[in-house]
Amino acid sequence: MSTIPELTKHARELMHKAVESTKREFTSIRSGKASTSLLDIVRVEAYGSHVPLNQVALVAAPEPRLLTVQPFDKSLGHAIEKAIRESDLGLNPATQGNLIRVPLPALSEERRKDLVRVLHKLGEEGRIAIRHARTDTLSKIKKLEKISEDDKRHAEKDIQKLTDDHIRQIEGLIQAKEAEILEV
Repeated sequence: MSTIPELTKHARELMHKAVESTKREFTSIRSGKASTSLLDIVRVEAYGSHVPLNQVALVAAPEPRLLTVQPFDKSLGHAIEKAIRESDLGLNPATQGNLIRVPLPALSEERRKDLVRVLHKLGEEGRIAIRHARTDTLSKIKKLEKISEDDKRHAEKDIQKLTDDHIRQIEGLIQAKEAEILEV
């Protein structure tokens, strides 16, 4: 049987994971500056399966508008270039020797607005995960036996406060990332 402190701790962990997950998702959204995490979603066909780009190459951001990709195995150069080109990132890589240069074009106003829409969608997914943790925990608290109604009400207030705090964190992440995307 669970106790209120255990349930509260579990809810806090779930909400924290939702915030961290949202933070990770946001790093793959491109703003004006080059970031190595931009290519985290790219999967390369190598050795008979699809593997994350960072497992077959070294990604670096030597300049604000340029990423470089250096394959660990030179024979994967074309597969890596193809994977980057076919990703939904709208990038056009070019191979120079054993280095793949990925210039980042300036974002158009329309593209910035699209990215902001994606950002808000990801933020909403984070908020939904937090609210789901709240609902799940509250239903478990209601089912607890041998606990006074006052204690249950107090626990519900604590869970709501946790929920509000974590949703505020996500709102902050959204505002910061939106400002970064819209900055020209």
